[in-house]
Amino acid sequence: MNQNTKRTLKIILPLLLGVFLVWYSLSKVSFDELLVYFKKADYKWIFIGVFFGLLSHLSRAYRWRFMLEPLGYKIKLGNSIMAVFSAYLINFTIPRAGEVARASILSNYEQVPFEKGFGTIVSERIADVIVMLAIIAITLFLQFEFIYNFFVSRFNLFKIMTGGLVLLFMAILILVFIKRSNSLIALKVKAFVNGLIEGILSIFKMKKKWAFIFHTLFIWVMYVLMFYVTSFAVEELDSISIGAILIGFISASFSIAATNGGIGSYPLAIYAAFSIFGIAKEPSLAFGWIIWSSQTLLIIIIGGLSLIYLPIYNRQKNS
Repeated sequence: MNQNTKRTLKIILPLLLGVFLVWYSLSKVSFDELLVYFKKADYKWIFIGVFFGLLSHLSRAYRWRFMLEPLGYKIKLGNSIMAVFSAYLINFTIPRAGEVARASILSNYEQVPFEKGFGTIVSERIADVIVMLAIIAITLFLQFEFIYNFFVSRFNLFKIMTGGLVLLFMAILILVFIKRSNSLIALKVKAFVNGLIEGILSIFKMKKKWAFIFHTLFIWVMYVLMFYVTSFAVEELDSISIGAILIGFISASFSIAATNGGIGSYPLAIYAAFSIFGIAKEPSLAFGWIIWSSQTLLIIIIGGLSLIYLPIYNRQKNS
């Protein structure tokens, strides 16, 4: 398979998957039913959720500047904000292309070399992954009994434990092989892991590390709050537990990587998570579409305006 074919498949497959998941979601609950939920939703909570989402994006743009300062670049906050929103918007067209565009915008308007700008984006993603893993760990701790009982009641515990031990044994074998091997794949994996470790350690070496850590935590607190308060917009979810919210949030977060911006996959991921708690499919899917639509609309509006205003803003600054 040549490189052009691979690139084409990387663009087309997520789009096709997104279209299929939209169809599948609407096969679970009709479009007319969704409209009823949209009409009777409490938009006060939706707007509050959008506001929390906006704060998280602004915080991300502000945090980015902390990573660039040690490299000798003090970029304008306006460019950072517009680059972040433009990246989110572009990710709806081509998966992960937003990160490349974000570094390119910085290169064009702030003269930051592309590789350095892209490197800081990779490093901040590492910080985000660490927080996400912490959220998963906290959720498992808070909901351990429920999750344990759920799996025990539906699956054979002996098979789960045996499968877990087999996977652990295989993981150990793979790690030993990678550590001792000098093959091309092993060297790439070692370089990737070393890069991750270096990226994590670089956070603690930066001048404003505590401000960076604060904004990283703030971003994810806003994400969770955005998800939580928007659930109040759907009357049937008024009594939803914090466990369902956390598991739904984790499931929805991972779904964004499946399709462009989570189209189709986001509502289904929430439905799958909420079904564990016995929550009906109609309000679960409706909530998924409400929160995805509201946050996507925010990205489309501000991201679109950013792409338009970026050259105007920088022409005024340079004149």
